Amino acid sequence: MLAALGFCTIGGFLLLTMFKRVSVLVALVLTPVVTAVAGGYGDELGPMALDGLSQVAPTGIMIAFAVLYFSLMIDAGLFEPLIRAILRIAKNDPVRVAVGTAVLTMCVGLDGDGASTFLITISALLPVYRRLGMSRLVLAGVVALGAGVMNMIPWGGPTARAGAALKLDTSDVITPLLPAFAAGICWVLLASYAIGRRERTRLGALGRDSGPEPIPEPTAAAATGDGPGTPRVAARAGTALTVFNLTLTLALLVCLVLEAMPLPVLFVLAFAIALLVNHPRWEDQQALLEKHGNSVVLVTTMIFAAGVFTGILTGTGMIGKMAHAIVGVIPDGLGGHLPALVAVTSMPLSLVFTPDAYYFGILPVLAGTADSFGTDPAEVARAAVLGQMTTGFPLSPLTAATFILLGMSGVQLGEHQRFIFRWAFGTTLVMTAVAMATGAVPL
Repeated sequence: MLAALGFCTIGGFLLLTMFKRVSVLVALVLTPVVTAVAGGYGDELGPMALDGLSQVAPTGIMIAFAVLYFSLMIDAGLFEPLIRAILRIAKNDPVRVAVGTAVLTMCVGLDGDGASTFLITISALLPVYRRLGMSRLVLAGVVALGAGVMNMIPWGGPTARAGAALKLDTSDVITPLLPAFAAGICWVLLASYAIGRRERTRLGALGRDSGPEPIPEPTAAAATGDGPGTPRVAARAGTALTVFNLTLTLALLVCLVLEAMPLPVLFVLAFAIALLVNHPRWEDQQALLEKHGNSVVLVTTMIFAAGVFTGILTGTGMIGKMAHAIVGVIPDGLGGHLPALVAVTSMPLSLVFTPDAYYFGILPVLAGTADSFGTDPAEVARAAVLGQMTTGFPLSPLTAATFILLGMSGVQLGEHQRFIFRWAFGTTLVMTAVAMATGAVPL
């Protein structure tokens, strides 16, 4: 009963959002509420939803202040030199921009944190896409591909969870997969090239192949915010202020990587300092908050709605029952081929299970089943990380980072999933094929 309700909840949510019947926020909140009430959990909805909200609260706080921080830096023109450099290297070519997006994402993704990867790459590249008239779906999709494959690194969440769940050293999981990991990176670059070519064709058909609009040099009035119709909050910073903003941003990134403080605290402090230095007047500070308040609300409400969704699914026990139901339908004849089956299904199941539910709930059962057929549990772990919350996490409604990507790039979940799913699934299939060829995952 609970397993059926769980599958109905996930299926209903995906159908409602992919076909745009209701907004993602409404579907995230009301779909699990309806199924939980139908399952007789109406009296327990409050505590379960509150538990889910408390789990995502730190992420919501971090995102609220991170969006404000990077919005302030964009207004101040901090990323203009980077934008000019990217445009100069790309030569206004959408193909080069798309491939460059993938390279930048994978470099930033070395920190193993999807949220910070999205915050940094989208903040830096969205102005470039706007300048060239490129689709935001391309930006969100290519960033998702790059971040997905990089989430396999040993200090990333999935690999660490797989090792912890099966009491394996992370080197036992990731080292045999290095050739597959390299193949995944090559696939992402190839996919980005193909997506960029398609975008170049689309822009050419629209007559937008003549290059970007020139970047206007800031005037004295714009720099001070005193010109007619020029709000002070959008003024470009002077040289000294730009140096300060760059230093502050680099210090913030270093602290993020070193985890000097909890991420929400780092962004709260960084934004407060940046706001005070860039806009010392109270009126200007208030204007900036009003200007970017909508962006903050759009992103954070999605994250808290996702907390309600996962809180109810977990609290009712739906996720646990779904895990046992999936394991229970595996025929005995497929026991010897379980790692291959796990690898192929790992990415799509990111849309159904949270990372903790899969790695701590499903994976031990799958590994135990495989062990009874003489298969090494480490091989099952390797199969799982080829897609489960690696290539799949930037498309999953069950991770808060997905809504950071969507909120900052300004695209809808259903459109994003339809646009990039086959490319992300292709990453898993390519890595699976290489892993089987090298013996990391048995056929």
